[in-house]
Amino acid sequence: MGFVRAFTGALGGTFADQWLDYIMPRSDVPATAGLFEGVARGTNAGRGANTRGSANIISNGSRVIVPEGTALITMQEGAVTGLIAEPGGYTWESDDVNAKSVFAGDGILAATVSQAWDRFKFGGQPGAQHLAWYVNLKEIPNNRFGTQSEIYWDDAYLGAQVGAITRGTYTMKIVDPILFVKNFVPVKYLQANAPVFDFADMDNDAGAQLFNEVVGSLSAAFSNYTNDPAQGNRMSRIQSDQLGFAQSLSVAVEDAYQWKSGRGLEIERVAIKAIEYDEDTKALLADVKRADALSGARGNSFMQQSVARGMQAAGENPGGAGGGMGMAFMGMGMGAAGGVMGGMQQGVAGTPQTANIQGTPAGAQFDPMTGQPLQPQAQAVPAGAQFDPMTGQPLQAQPQAQPAAAAADSADDNPYAKLAVLQDLLNQGVLSQEDFDAQKAKLLG
Repeated sequence: MGFVRAFTGALGGTFADQWLDYIMPRSDVPATAGLFEGVARGTNAGRGANTRGSANIISNGSRVIVPEGTALITMQEGAVTGLIAEPGGYTWESDDVNAKSVFAGDGILAATVSQAWDRFKFGGQPGAQHLAWYVNLKEIPNNRFGTQSEIYWDDAYLGAQVGAITRGTYTMKIVDPILFVKNFVPVKYLQANAPVFDFADMDNDAGAQLFNEVVGSLSAAFSNYTNDPAQGNRMSRIQSDQLGFAQSLSVAVEDAYQWKSGRGLEIERVAIKAIEYDEDTKALLADVKRADALSGARGNSFMQQSVARGMQAAGENPGGAGGGMGMAFMGMGMGAAGGVMGGMQQGVAGTPQTANIQGTPAGAQFDPMTGQPLQPQAQAVPAGAQFDPMTGQPLQAQPQAQPAAAAADSADDNPYAKLAVLQDLLNQGVLSQEDFDAQKAKLLG
């Protein structure tokens, strides 16, 4: 009992063209169908054309076409009597010693089908008629999923629990036709003239069950993805990584519901249409974005520019608002400011400057533009020396510059000399115009 192969390649070759009547899949099957009946095509015992024929009935001598992307399963009284997963033309023979019950070829289904056949094969006396169904082996698209409220998972990159509402679609494949038919398809789809088993049918309770199981596995799938170092631990990549997230979701549904090992189903690809994070997660993501933007060399450069701009503003307006703070900062000396910046750089983990300043003596001075430690000066720097704001080097004493105290001593008896000193203080912003006018009036009587 079993099938005899007549030709390979479905509907191919001149031998196939000579067949006047045979069984093949019905033509009105949607892409989301998983199981559908075989129908007779050709002539009907010489009584004219027959384009519909009796549904899924195979008797001795029946000829069968198995197209690409399908598998044929025959059953009698609920027991599997034959399986063909190789495309081609076959004849059902109940008394041919060369007949075989299984044709799986050398493809990906070969080992799986053989194991399933040994588990569910029919061991009784063959009857006169069998029922035949075709199983869709192609990717089955447009299987929807979505959550009505937030789901939560622990995110390794953010180091916290995050939550979101999400929706999308996935494709799946039937990787073991026998397991699918025996363990998952309801009985009403395994009878003569049964309706098409369509995953997208709203009245298909089995399809609705898969929807609920996928939704119940989303939290574990997000956790699998974001905590897998191979995926980069970034949930922002999920929407563009259909295969990577599909693997995470497939693992989650297999662990929870045994899709592949118990039902012969496997998720292939996932397309996430939207992820809407809750308010706490949005705030956390905003903080992480800012931290990422200011990390590494970019963060050091930004910090150095900010300090340099602050020093420049303080130098341009020493007597204005905040001028006291700017003068105090200038009084620290640029070497001390460089040391502060170097210490801030040490707090940024993993930056290139961190490796350069390790081993630098305590109290070392740093270049404000590069963040590198300055070489010690060969000559002694006098206490209170001024430093160049761009290079951090001590300024050379100006020979023509006279100390303010000496100028004041030499001008004790000369009101015009005192007035010149006051004018200089006014120009530097030390004195206000009102103070200058009052002192001028006092000196000039």
